[in-house]
Amino acid sequence: MKKGIIFSGMRPTGKLHLGHLSVLENWVKLQKEYECFYGIVDWHALTTGFEDTDNIKENIKEMALDWLSVGLDPEESAIFVQSHVKEHGELFLLLGMTTPLSWLERVPTYKEQIHQFGQVGKDISTYGFLGYPVLMAADILVYRATSVPVGEDQLPHLELTREIARRFNHMFQTEVMSEPQAILAKVKLLPGIDNRKMSKSYGNDIALNASTEEINDKVSQMVTDPARIRKTDLGHPEVCTVHTYHTFYNEAEVKEIGAECRTGKIGCVACKKRLAQKLDLFIAPIREKRAQLAAQPNILDQILEEGANKAREKASHTLEAVREAMKI
Repeated sequence: MKKGIIFSGMRPTGKLHLGHLSVLENWVKLQKEYECFYGIVDWHALTTGFEDTDNIKENIKEMALDWLSVGLDPEESAIFVQSHVKEHGELFLLLGMTTPLSWLERVPTYKEQIHQFGQVGKDISTYGFLGYPVLMAADILVYRATSVPVGEDQLPHLELTREIARRFNHMFQTEVMSEPQAILAKVKLLPGIDNRKMSKSYGNDIALNASTEEINDKVSQMVTDPARIRKTDLGHPEVCTVHTYHTFYNEAEVKEIGAECRTGKIGCVACKKRLAQKLDLFIAPIREKRAQLAAQPNILDQILEEGANKAREKASHTLEAVREAMKI
């Protein structure tokens, strides 16, 4: 017996990196316990990237390959592209008719992101961007999801989804809309190689399918203890990005390496080499599975088509109930 229904999704931005891995690992775990719907939310990508759509199809493919290579199972979960399930769009439209404008204007990220994009000369003050929380709510409610895995920063969005559901149920005297609860995910905060937030735009990321050469190159660029100049200098591993990565990917040796660093018995070059080896061992099976899937594009297309069919079947029942409640 499954515990309930889950929806979650990601915008297609291309290949994923190690910073995304803890979220995906949580999804893999949840698919054993819940009926899961995982969407590549390409319509959401348009809310801020509407003027440049050249790479969306390729980015969808790259994201799907990453999802499958880390263990998302199409036999366990519906894995699909948002725009392939038109019920998302229909429910977005209908919920938009009943959602007060003031609710959207008070969303914490709304003015913040308009300001951030404005600083780089980009105007995202569009109807689509203002309404993206309603689309997010439709994504969740169309499957009558009981739970949504989120980080603490996403809790306001989920609360808005519940408010939209309650308003709809009250207005049309129905119980068709669920009020999904949060599953707070413990996300590993893995920094980029320069100790800033990991991001492709910073060039400080390590791809989930990075080659041995790419891993060696990225690790060689990692920021270490700035006070340590010579190998024999006493180190401070708590301020070293390399040591942070050891705690994630080399748990068996991390205490020993930390002690050797503090006493000047291991230099930064040797420490980085040991990390690169461990990272390569970790990434190798992901890289190999991804390569196998990429060599069979028809299978990937089939997985996404079958996932959309599963999602559509579930979503269509919700829309039938919504139309009946609204008498349309």
